[in-house]
Amino acid sequence: MRYLLMILALLALPAHARSVTDSAGRVVEVPDEVTTVFAAGPPASVLVYVLKPEALTGWPRALRPEERAYIAEPYRDIPETGRLTGRGGEANLERVLQIKPDLIVDFGSVRDTYIDLANRVQEQTGIPYLLIDGRFDNTAEALRILGEALGVPERGEALASDVEARFARLDALLAEVPEDDRPRVYLARGPEGLETGMKGSINTEIIERAGGRNVADDGGATKGLVNASMEQVIVANPDTIVTWDRNFFAAVQDDPMWQGIDAVQKGRVYLSPTAPFGWIDRPPSLNRMMGLHWMAGLMYPDRWQGDLREDTRAFYKLYYHVDLSDDDLERLLEWAEGRPPK
Repeated sequence: MRYLLMILALLALPAHARSVTDSAGRVVEVPDEVTTVFAAGPPASVLVYVLKPEALTGWPRALRPEERAYIAEPYRDIPETGRLTGRGGEANLERVLQIKPDLIVDFGSVRDTYIDLANRVQEQTGIPYLLIDGRFDNTAEALRILGEALGVPERGEALASDVEARFARLDALLAEVPEDDRPRVYLARGPEGLETGMKGSINTEIIERAGGRNVADDGGATKGLVNASMEQVIVANPDTIVTWDRNFFAAVQDDPMWQGIDAVQKGRVYLSPTAPFGWIDRPPSLNRMMGLHWMAGLMYPDRWQGDLREDTRAFYKLYYHVDLSDDDLERLLEWAEGRPPK
């Protein structure tokens, strides 16, 4: 099997290449023309789809029926490929070599673990592998790096400029809001609502970026996703809860364990749409730019000027290549108001 992999890797080597430096400082030889890309995980699939959808070889997870209308029609039925990174990584190298992509892209952490994986996969397959920093504040740079690599620098620059304008607009608003006056926010993941992300986690950094204070904060001692206890949530007592889990959202108002939480008492538990991707997470990728508008409006309704209807329609057109029908738009807006599709 190792010999077979070596033969296939040699066949995968690009004939003409150029050098691209990824977010980990790795210099990668990328084909002059990139027509096919294997996304190593869900965040990367969103990034590639947004920039150059025709290059995406497949979704790490096939689209669910409720997600299909929010993806441009030619890309709704591309195959499920599995993932190389993150939870449940199940794609194997033989599968990657069967697809024979011009490039593998991962979008997320650039810790040593992921650098080692990128180097190992690239060595074993002969397929160039770019590792792009997925931190929210790095979004514009990620678009520029991958836009150049995919041969669509103009689109990369246009989207990067749009991201920077959105961030600048929000920063101008937050400059007038003292830290102590900002909402105390908890991200509730899973049907019990007890999985969350610590402050600075790639899954919850949207909270701080949108002007909230993440109550899951131990001063930086813990990173990433954690399982909280109900006692910890009660002590933290957030005044705002956001979730993408419709089961948790449906149950929390009647759950006696949550009744004493300020956010529940004040009716400030909000449900994020997840079609075609989550507005706040799931995965932590370009989709969070839509969530930024939504969360800013929730937390600062008197300061954030915008029309969620028009903002949503424009975002889906610019980023997801789809013109939303009135019915599909209404479904998203109702979802954001706590009435998800049945």
